[in-house]
Formats: sequence, structure tokens, C-alpha cells
Amino acid sequence: MARGIRRVVTGHDENGKAVILFDGDAPNARVRPGRAAVSTLLWVTDDAPAQLSGSDNADQEIGITPPINGSIFRILELPPEQEKSALETERLIEDMLREQSENPQPGLYRAPTKRAMGMHRTESVDYALVLEGEIDLLLDDTETHLKAGDMVVMQGTYHAWSNRSGKTCMMAFILIGAEVPWKGED
Repeated sequence: MARGIRRVVTGHDENGKAVILFDGDAPNARVRPGRAAVSTLLWVTDDAPAQLSGSDNADQEIGITPPINGSIFRILELPPEQEKSALETERLIEDMLREQSENPQPGLYRAPTKRAMGMHRTESVDYALVLEGEIDLLLDDTETHLKAGDMVVMQGTYHAWSNRSGKTCMMAFILIGAEVPWKGED
């Protein structure tokens, strides 16, 4: 269940005076398909430099990755993992790979494994901040335990998140579209 994430967005009125445009729970919260994680989209930019506007840039459907010259700001609530049987794991991996082939997301590359079904990389630089709880960052051959206050900068690396803590972990993510040297290799 998504908790309300208060979002305050400033802008300008018709006279150029600074005003609050939006103040309230961020309206774009979604449960990720096939997972219990809740993603709350706070803001999206399509270009750099970003365009300032009075419209709600989070009022849209967007995948995991930002536009190539844009950015995404979101909160992700990751519940504790549940133990899965080998058969359930195999089915989930098959479902993820089928979803990727049937509905590819530009800039998103999935590589699910039994160790880390959510393994993926994006064409972006990602700033990840653990706001509350604990989580493990899994890379190809290593993992790092993170707790509230820890921050990660990812540069297009294959990774997955594993919440083994028994409590929900809340993280903030800012993804900025990036040119990647491996484009077309996957």
C-alpha cells in the first residue's frame, strides 16, 4: 500500500511572482507489475536544459528510464522479499523476459537471474538515496548493504535491489538520461 508522499512544486504566477503550484500527496503512485514495489513519480523533465512550466510534469505514464536528455524523480517503496520456490522463481524470470520482449522500454535492459530477478540497467546516471529502512544493492558479482542515509551513484551498471530486512525500505531516485558506451551491445 502506497503511503502519501507530499509533493510541493513551485512556479510563477502571471506577474512572475513565486508561488506554490501544487501541494499535496503526489498523485502518480503505481504498484510495479509483477512486484509489490510502489513507485511514486514526483517529476519528469524531457530535455536539458529543462523547461519551466505551470503544468504537472508527473501527470504522465513513463517507464523506469528517463528521456535521453531528461530526468525522473521518484520515490520507491520496496517491501520485504518473500521466499519463493525454485518453480516460482523460474516462472517470474520467464514472465520478466516475456514482458521485456513484448513491451520493451527504451533504455531499459533486464537480465534476471535466480540470484537477482530484478537485475537490470538503464541508460542513465542514477542517484539513489535510502530514506528509511535497509536494502542490499546487488551488482554482477558483489552486494553492498545500505541503510537510511546512504547514497549510491550508479552509472548504467547492471544492478538489483534486495530487501531482506523484514521491513519496507523507502528510497528516492533521481535518474538523468545518459549516453552509454554499450548502446546496441545488449
